[in-house]
Amino acid sequence: MGYQSILVVEDEQKILRLLEIELEFEGYQVTKAADGLDAFERYRSQKWDLILLDVMLPGISGIELLRRIRAHDQQTPVLLLTAKNSVEDKVSGLDLGANDYITKPFQIEELLARIRAALRIHNRDMGQEENSEWIIVDDLKLNEKSREIYRGEESIELTPREFDLLLYLLKNKRQVLNREQILEGVWGFDFYGDTNVVDVYIRYVRKKIDLPNKSPLIHTIRGVGYVLRESK
Repeated sequence: MGYQSILVVEDEQKILRLLEIELEFEGYQVTKAADGLDAFERYRSQKWDLILLDVMLPGISGIELLRRIRAHDQQTPVLLLTAKNSVEDKVSGLDLGANDYITKPFQIEELLARIRAALRIHNRDMGQEENSEWIIVDDLKLNEKSREIYRGEESIELTPREFDLLLYLLKNKRQVLNREQILEGVWGFDFYGDTNVVDVYIRYVRKKIDLPNKSPLIHTIRGVGYVLRESK
């Protein structure tokens, strides 16, 4: 895994330099900005793992910068640096989507702990979101949104109807399905009663996903139908 990138926005040069030294010592890749407008340009220039944002800035305020960021980016973690008594800034920041805040003056150990926590939560959430798009059995995975299919590292091409059949089997993975269920789930009522089409398309899909060097995933349950599951 590469360095995690942090955009640090702070107009007090001593604090900015301190943050740069401490964060780089911890292994983060740091980019600095000393005013809100410069920070917004730097924000737009690349993808960031986290933004550390002072509320009191020249140019545009940290709260306004946060508003602009959140207008089209709900994902990147943003930690606010706030003055000791600025309850209004804290509330405004959290309402606008800041992930956390830390009050000045702060202990660097606490700031680093808050950064680690925000990154950990973000990475967990992004991992869950990414995984939720894939349906996986063994080394077969299908992405319903992008319509990508892989068996191990090998990409698999299916016709639209074959894709719909595999998707139905995967959504009902490890469940034994009779031909009528599959027919209704994939073809609808247009083919009602013509269960032979299920057997034909099962054969097509099998040829493409049950590769010679792989264990079979689509199993025939004699007298009943089919099931997609790992080989026992």
